Amino acid sequence: MLEIRALESYYGRIRALRGIDLSVAEGELVALVGANGAGKTTLLRALSGVQRVSSGQVLFRGEDITRASSDRRVRLGIVQVPEGRLVFAPLSVEDNLRLGGYTRTRVESDSALERVYAMFPALKGRRRQPAGTLSGGQQQMLAIGRAMMARPQLLLLDEPSMGLAPRLVEEIFATIGALKASGTTIFLVDQNAHAALSAADRGYVLETGRIVHSGAGAQLLKDEQVQQAYLGI
Repeated sequence: MLEIRALESYYGRIRALRGIDLSVAEGELVALVGANGAGKTTLLRALSGVQRVSSGQVLFRGEDITRASSDRRVRLGIVQVPEGRLVFAPLSVEDNLRLGGYTRTRVESDSALERVYAMFPALKGRRRQPAGTLSGGQQQMLAIGRAMMARPQLLLLDEPSMGLAPRLVEEIFATIGALKASGTTIFLVDQNAHAALSAADRGYVLETGRIVHSGAGAQLLKDEQVQQAYLGI
C-alpha cells in the first residue's frame, strides 16, 4: 500500500530524514520507534504532505504522491491522527467529528459517525460537550474518531499514548488492535516502544533520521540493541 524510497527532508540546513526506505502492506500494522528528535513526526508529516520532501519518493498504491497536496492525500485515503491530539477545544465533540468527514457526503458522514460512536460510546454521551473539557484519554479517542470519519485506507498514528495513564494506554492500544482487526492499515509512531512493537506485525527503528533496524515486531522486541536502547532492558 505504501512505499517510501530514499526519502530525505530538511529543516533549513538540518537534514531531518536521511534516505528512508520503508513499506507498509495492506492490512498491516507497522510501528516506527525511536528517541525524541529521531525524525518520527517529520516522517509522518512528510507522508501527510505538510512537510517538504527534498528528495526520494512516496508511493501510495503504486501512485507517486511525493508532490501531492495534503488534501489530495486525505481524499486518496491517507489520514493522520496528530501528536498531541489537537482537537478543536471550543467546538463540540460532534462538530470535531464532523470536521473529520469533510471529504465525505452527508450520508457517508452520518454512517461514519454512528460507527465512531459504536467504537467510543463515551463520546456519544458527550457529543454536545466542548472537546476541550474532555479528559486526555477521551480527547485521544476523539482524535482517532475524527480520523476514522474520513474512512482512511492508511491511518497514521502519531504518539497516541503520549501523556496518558497506563490504564488508558492499554485502552488506546486495544482500540488500535480493534481497528487493525477491522481491516484498517496502520502506520504507528510511539515512544512506548514495547507497546508499539508488541502490537505491530513489523517495525522499524529510527535514529537521527536513519532506519537502523527493521523486522517483525516480536523479533525487534528480542533484539538486544533495541532492548538496551528503547525498552530499558
